[in-house]
Amino acid sequence: MRAKTIFRILMPLVAIGCTIYFTPWLILRAWLAPIPDTIQEQVDMAMNYQLDGIIVYVDQGGKEPQFYSAGWKDRDQKIPADPNSLFKIASISKLYIAAAASKIVASGALSLDDTLEELLPEVAKNIENADQITLPLLIQHRSGIPNYSDQPNYPWDKPFTENRQALELIYGLPADFAPNEKYAYSNTNYLLIGEILDKTLGYSHHEYIRMEILEPLGLTRTYSLLSEVDQDELMSGYFVGYPLDIKGNDFIHPGGSMISTAEEVGIFLRALIDGTLLTEKEQEIYSSVYVYEHTGLVPGYQSIAKYHPDIDAVVVQFVNTNGGYAWNIHEIVYNRVVKILKKNE
Repeated sequence: MRAKTIFRILMPLVAIGCTIYFTPWLILRAWLAPIPDTIQEQVDMAMNYQLDGIIVYVDQGGKEPQFYSAGWKDRDQKIPADPNSLFKIASISKLYIAAAASKIVASGALSLDDTLEELLPEVAKNIENADQITLPLLIQHRSGIPNYSDQPNYPWDKPFTENRQALELIYGLPADFAPNEKYAYSNTNYLLIGEILDKTLGYSHHEYIRMEILEPLGLTRTYSLLSEVDQDELMSGYFVGYPLDIKGNDFIHPGGSMISTAEEVGIFLRALIDGTLLTEKEQEIYSSVYVYEHTGLVPGYQSIAKYHPDIDAVVVQFVNTNGGYAWNIHEIVYNRVVKILKKNE
């Protein structure tokens, strides 16, 4: 047999062998396990993969919302996971801020053509290309501004108590790329949007979100900051390899600070999509600048909130473990939940 022929036969086998060898067995087990018939069975199975607790909320058109949970709300106190628990939704907060910005632009108080230099001149002098970075580029993560939470001295274990402290981490750094040249996720963008909204409104954008978004939707268990909640209602958060509950870590920066329930995130997301929340003009602006789904990740908490139009279903999933392979397992479980929904259509 010629060498080239042997090579063509062996290379796929080598590739398969390498994939099996280098793929963590925990992920492989979760991925290869038979998909059960019900979502509750799948949620229960998730506890076999080093997760502490999980909540799933499903709002499918024409049906009553469904709630599922497994594992622990509080591992140390042996309190079972409660689908109505409060949860740190992390970057899902960005959907609320983008919606607020769209409403304020529609009111005429802001323009999509406004630049960072015009909106926050005192901050802009420390940020490269501020005269070219418009509000949509901040919303869309196309500004090129470095991400403060990627900096080596960002204190994940003792979070900052002021936005200024996070901004100072990126002051004077070169841009990651020229404005609108590419996409790169940066939490700094939404910290700056929060500052812009506060300055434009003359009061906190948190209050604006409460009055203009949460109250009209009847959302009474969605909060902007950890300081606003009873921590006994908050699901505990865990990091693989670290023994303590880290729910007390307080992340105050816009775009990552909000706390809610799976149900209220689901209600908000459907209202954002179906026109219940925004006027026609506001919806047009929002659609031009941001997406209609999001994930979230802060230490101890990870989340997914998406709408699936083919089955008219909003599916929200919370997991109170991260680190290790927890995010991979989280995504695998979420995708399997959606498959079960589609199979049972």
